Amino acid sequence: MFLIAQSHLALILEFAILVHIGILLLLNFIPLSLSIVLLLSLVVGVGITLLFGFDAISLMLPFLSHHEFTHPYGPIAIVATISAWSILPMMKETGVKITNLKIFIALLIIAIAIFGGMVHRDFIIMLAIGLISGFFIISKSFRKKSFVDIKTILLLVVGVLLLFGLFELISQVLNMEILSPMSRITRMDTNVLPSLKMVLNGATATGHTANSTYWGAAGLGNSDGYISLPLTFVTLFCLPFPLFYGVLVTKKDVIDYFLPGIYGFGFDFGYIALIFIIAWILLVIIVGLKILYKYREKREQGDNRYIGREALLIGSLSGFIAQTILGFFIINRTINGSALVTFIIISALIMSNVVSTKR
Repeated sequence: MFLIAQSHLALILEFAILVHIGILLLLNFIPLSLSIVLLLSLVVGVGITLLFGFDAISLMLPFLSHHEFTHPYGPIAIVATISAWSILPMMKETGVKITNLKIFIALLIIAIAIFGGMVHRDFIIMLAIGLISGFFIISKSFRKKSFVDIKTILLLVVGVLLLFGLFELISQVLNMEILSPMSRITRMDTNVLPSLKMVLNGATATGHTANSTYWGAAGLGNSDGYISLPLTFVTLFCLPFPLFYGVLVTKKDVIDYFLPGIYGFGFDFGYIALIFIIAWILLVIIVGLKILYKYREKREQGDNRYIGREALLIGSLSGFIAQTILGFFIINRTINGSALVTFIIISALIMSNVVSTKR
């Protein structure tokens, strides 16, 4: 019985441990050659582009409901495209022509940005962070001059603003408020202060005061479901956790949608748990960069056994950094629910490189 999770936090921890062990075993069982990583990256990239495109079209057609694929699959899109892009320098060094492949990956990134941005404007910010992180890591890994400088960052910022402006224009012309970035900003402006008040007045070292939540005195004081894995995970195993359904989702939105993750995790699990979560995130990034440095050394010494893992690690680090920054410091919807599953999987993709079997 002690292995059965008794709260949302326990379920998240147990799920994370199982995923990290599973992916570690899987990636050490499957030989990750450069061609396999490239093929998987392109297949996943094309698949996510089609998913995002379908979701964007669903916004325009009244008989279709959109699914908001950008939250769970947005970071995976970054992992796939940056992993594929990091392979280009390796292919170029062997004399392979990469022009057509480079154009194809660039078109994928553009399509993902447009379709994903139509559904959620915050995805464009995450994609921009992922691209900046990825291109910077690639330049360091291959000892090339980085084109990620102040000028490039400013161009990306201008590009994001122009894309926001385009969506605002389309929303005004078609009278579709759902596409308007300004309407989202207005909603956040209206709800941020009440959300902050709820968190700051209720958060404690180990959770929150019961009366500060929607559940009132019936609240658990910890793991009340503001931060959780997908509700289907809870209902599948018939776990007796508090869940937000129907109109209750609007109550969860007070924290889930309108506050950065540091507030959501701190409120639902307490400041102590938040400190451990931040420590784990820093550990994952530091370990990933250290291993990437070792992969580069082996590649430069002529050992090509790890170049596939190196490419996947570059993409995973980029996706993890982008999701962390957006989820913890801007809007925690991108690191909650189904997106939390993605966050755990990408973390496992990075940490799986700690162990490598010899073949």
